[in-house]
Amino acid sequence: MKVELENIKPMDIETRSFEIITEELGDTPLIPGTELVVKRCIHTSADFDYAKNLCFSPGAVEKAIEAIKNGACIVTDTQMAKSGINKRALARYGGEVYCFMSDEDVAKTARENGTTRATASMDKAASMEKRLIFAIGNAPTALVRLYELIEEGKLNPELIIGVPVGFVNVVQSKELIMETEVPYIVAKGRKGGSNIAACICNALLYMIDNKRD
Repeated sequence: MKVELENIKPMDIETRSFEIITEELGDTPLIPGTELVVKRCIHTSADFDYAKNLCFSPGAVEKAIEAIKNGACIVTDTQMAKSGINKRALARYGGEVYCFMSDEDVAKTARENGTTRATASMDKAASMEKRLIFAIGNAPTALVRLYELIEEGKLNPELIIGVPVGFVNVVQSKELIMETEVPYIVAKGRKGGSNIAACICNALLYMIDNKRD
């Protein structure tokens, strides 16, 4: 069998990928203003389910962009998500990316309290005097703790990206975040991951850069 390949220059591969995504989405309804976020998730995962399972609170994208432009920082629950976020683009607006999962004080707190490191790292983040966006792609316990901190009035995030992947308490933790008044972007169901958390952050940054142009 002869396989026919598209003759695409390396610098055009991403552009062609997004053309294919747009073609295959067809008339699938997307919330105005969220299209780039959805398409970036599909581009990262090759999974068109994100066109249906990504949920946005009203004005979430606009509020997130405004927060980033005003120096908001991003807290992740994995080093993988941290490494995947475009830190140079974020730094243009005064923001930084943090992940506390490997910190010794976080490990110590988790042992003493009998919690996960993800839970302890959310407590550490809550003590920061910064505007924060949370990008959670792995640990549902991080989302549960964020929900508790919000309900206790100890934290008021600019945005929560809730896309942990897995089976145990994943669906439930996402639903908790969707019950809050905090802006959110959540992947309903079991799908997600650190790569998806990072690509949502990058999509927001690209949207700002496109508007600058």
